[in-house]
Amino acid sequence: MQMMTRNVLLDMELEEDDDEDGDIEEFNGKPDSLFFNDGQRRIDFVLVYEDESRKETNKKGTNEKQRRKRQAYESNLICQGLQLEATRSVLDDKIVFVKVHAPWDVLCTYAEIMHIKLPLKPNDLKTRSSAFDSFNWFTKVLRVDERLIKPEQEFFTAPFEKNRMNDFYIVDKDSFFNPATRSRIVYFILSRVKYQVVNNVSKFGINRLVSSGIYKAAFPLHDCQFGSRSEDPSCPNERYLLYREWAHPRSIYKKQPLDLIRKYYGEKIGIYFAWLGYYTQMLLLAAVVGVACFLYGYLNQDNCTWSKEVCDPDIGGKIVMCPQCDKICPFWKLNITCESSKKLCIFDSFGTLVFAVFMGVWVTLFLEFWKRRQAELEYEWDTVELQQEEQPRPEYEAQCTHVVINEITQEEERIPFTAWGKCIRVTLCASAVLFWILLIIASVIGIIVYRLSVFIVFSAKLPSTVNGTDPIQKYLTPQTATSITASIISFIIIMILNTIYEKVAIMITNFELPRTQTDYENSLTMKMFLFQFVNYYSSCFYIAFFKGKFVGYPGDPVYWLGKYRNEECDPGGCLLELTTQLIIIMGGKAIWNNIQEVLLPWIMNLIGRYHSVSGSEKKTPRWEQDYHLQPMGKLGLFYEYLEMIIQFGFVTLFVASFPLAPLLALVNNILEIRVDAWKLTTQFRRMVPEKAQDIGAWQPIMQGIAILAVVTNAMIIAFTSDMIPRLVYYWSFSIPPYGDHTHYTMEGYISNTLSIFNIADFKNKSKGDSFSGLGDHTTCRYRDFRNPPGHPQEYKHNIYYWHVIAAKLAFIIVMEHIIYSVKFLISYIIPDVSKSTRSKIKREKYLTQKLLHESHLKDMTKNMGAIAERMVEVVDNNLRPKLE
Repeated sequence: MQMMTRNVLLDMELEEDDDEDGDIEEFNGKPDSLFFNDGQRRIDFVLVYEDESRKETNKKGTNEKQRRKRQAYESNLICQGLQLEATRSVLDDKIVFVKVHAPWDVLCTYAEIMHIKLPLKPNDLKTRSSAFDSFNWFTKVLRVDERLIKPEQEFFTAPFEKNRMNDFYIVDKDSFFNPATRSRIVYFILSRVKYQVVNNVSKFGINRLVSSGIYKAAFPLHDCQFGSRSEDPSCPNERYLLYREWAHPRSIYKKQPLDLIRKYYGEKIGIYFAWLGYYTQMLLLAAVVGVACFLYGYLNQDNCTWSKEVCDPDIGGKIVMCPQCDKICPFWKLNITCESSKKLCIFDSFGTLVFAVFMGVWVTLFLEFWKRRQAELEYEWDTVELQQEEQPRPEYEAQCTHVVINEITQEEERIPFTAWGKCIRVTLCASAVLFWILLIIASVIGIIVYRLSVFIVFSAKLPSTVNGTDPIQKYLTPQTATSITASIISFIIIMILNTIYEKVAIMITNFELPRTQTDYENSLTMKMFLFQFVNYYSSCFYIAFFKGKFVGYPGDPVYWLGKYRNEECDPGGCLLELTTQLIIIMGGKAIWNNIQEVLLPWIMNLIGRYHSVSGSEKKTPRWEQDYHLQPMGKLGLFYEYLEMIIQFGFVTLFVASFPLAPLLALVNNILEIRVDAWKLTTQFRRMVPEKAQDIGAWQPIMQGIAILAVVTNAMIIAFTSDMIPRLVYYWSFSIPPYGDHTHYTMEGYISNTLSIFNIADFKNKSKGDSFSGLGDHTTCRYRDFRNPPGHPQEYKHNIYYWHVIAAKLAFIIVMEHIIYSVKFLISYIIPDVSKSTRSKIKREKYLTQKLLHESHLKDMTKNMGAIAERMVEVVDNNLRPKLE
């Protein structure tokens, strides 16, 4: 059969235009069939190419090279034992589908090479505790219907060995290797079969053939349509079950069927959805506390004394503030910031401090409990010793041309480059990453220059007086207009740089040539995250820790680039502007990702169906239906992780400025899980199932973010918000120069924290038309703690400034030490692997070894018994004639 199929393929490749239809079999089976035309051999993979002889523009030389490469590749596949069958497309006769089947012997051989763990006997240990679910009967509505998705039977497993095949639990050869395992084995072969040798360098792998256009696609099949069951009684209909119980909008409240996801898509996708689901569950607690803190600030905003003083016509309405730029900017009354000061009271409250401390503890609890959950999944999904089984990437093997002596085995082995060559590659890659990070910093500087220059324009155009009947005058201050427009432009630049750098990062990592797929993904992960960290968070860091901190005072302002006067914060600080930046970036990112991940694939599939022959879907075979879906790409899951980790950074790093961030993340993630599920099951081809032990490099990245988040939130409260100066004023009510009150109060806080400047001391280059019309005012106020004019140390920082600085530093040190101590204690108390899981792993390992050992002893005993019987028979045959 193999020789016949091989001849058909060779004839098919070399046939000319006149009559080629007879060399490719026509489809005559059921639309949802997963088998060859004989109905016996299962389709494990599908290769798709365009028949060059039927192209309208036929470049003979190029097409002949492609044909011969494909011919050599398919011939080598057959030599490896795979069976192929070619079928022409029903909708487009130029498209040819090559179906690939792996026979039993091939599966057994490569299962041993790949160290795939397979069942030995049913597992009689209790691995999943159902007591909690049975006790809480009301959670039944949240679980998937077990009548539809039955729990998977569990087995003791061991790496497969052909010479010990009788030890494995083989009830039926057709079902011993499930479809996911079969596809994984076939993809392993496809990735390592040669198609050309140039200058003693082998070129091989289906990925290169697809990227060079020799094949248009290569993918495993979905088992049925997502919207209806297959008519084939042997089809498990797992795609349909996943769509109904996982991806459908009506299942949004249900728990995820993780075991079925893992079985259908592989452990790598399963662990992603397990992590995303666990992260979402933990966000529920953070969201509840965040909403409570927000409501505390919202309900107490009317009791905000310093906001009342800003809005009071007799206080804020009479305080004349100094211009915030030279010449063009006018003097302005403090009460024009009334609305922003009210909003600031919501976010800059005592609840914010409590929430920042809580989030420092929450992130540690999340990471520690996830490690335990991950360890449970490793045991349940049988990936505990996965790292020892991983094979080198085919791209790495193809470049192994240098022969060296292994220091451990003292045997020859091939490597792609010497130690010096590796050093050069790492240096070049690091330089490229650094260049792009510097490019982001340059763009941030450009945004800062924009803010400084546009603020001058807005200050000249927008009104500087309060008119309660005009909403523009009431809400749109120069600071607000500058902040919103700069945030939008910053977001656009972030998206543009992000799109470009993704391609650059992949090129850099390919040049670096990591050995295994895990090494490749970890290397790419670190490059992408470093870039994304600077890209997404740099503007937030600028607003939180740099804006308004180095502005000087009206008589001696600090200039940016020697030309632009540095930005100042509102009298209440830059916290509200940081909140605005977070809302725009988080909201814009979520909308953009949904457009990019959901809307675009849906439109592309819609266009593909429109161009296909209408009304022929029922006759279209399964492989052709899947071909018209969108390819997921090897890094599709990588971008899903990256999206969530960036969100995790926003939720933890800057949560002190926006307590509603966990709520927004929770809502987004609930939708994200189902949108990703819908996308995988309906819009994309089935991915090649891959093994994964954990979430990889994302775990240490989250741990790094968690450590940094304590510092950033402490510094936001200390330097960005106005909480520490208010506390110093409140607790020092009877000590000059803070006040002469007889009780704890915030009365007089605004006047106390705004320094006085003599208008006559302005330099000539700062004066403009705005200086006319001031009336009797000879002074103006500005946000700082400096001595008034006429003081012996005129315009120098006063004692209150140094007290506030000391209080801020003390607060940062105390808050960091408290939270870090709690984090360390939690990490110490909560082990990464629970005691029960550790016992199960040891118990299963012991029973597996015992099972294999006993089986081996039985074989030895049986063999020794046969040998003994044979020896007795030989002795008896030799001695009997002599005795007779």
